[in-house]
Amino acid sequence: MQDAAHRPETASELPPPLNADEEVLMRSLSRVIYALPRALDADMAREQRLPLIEYQALMNLSEAPGRQSRMSDLATACEMSLSGMTSVVQRLEGQGFVRRVKCPRDGRAWNAVLTDAGLARLEEAWPTHLASIRRHFLDHLAGLDLHALGVALRDVAT
Repeated sequence: MQDAAHRPETASELPPPLNADEEVLMRSLSRVIYALPRALDADMAREQRLPLIEYQALMNLSEAPGRQSRMSDLATACEMSLSGMTSVVQRLEGQGFVRRVKCPRDGRAWNAVLTDAGLARLEEAWPTHLASIRRHFLDHLAGLDLHALGVALRDVAT
């Protein structure tokens, strides 16, 4: 149910319909939101045998202070649930790429720590990830103001 402050009272107060360019943009954006991660994941799985979510977890840990992060913070950074991230970290831990340690400030929480092997695996997979991003996304944006686009998308997301 719409809140009263945002509900138009008459037909004359309705927002204007989308023009053709706006319609194409909205429909394309909907498809990109689902298609791009799938394409990146397929490339990573095929060429690196490393699912995209595992790559993202390694990447976020590599950028964290001391190459470690609270599990809940890592889940947020990867846009996952804590239980989903726990499964990802367990797989990475089994491969020796991550280890879990008790959080020193909160004995109930766990931190994920990127190992040297995990950093090496990330560095090995990085060129595939970069090539995939360029091929599936950035190459299609040639000639656009990427800074303005990035700012606009960030604003939409927040």
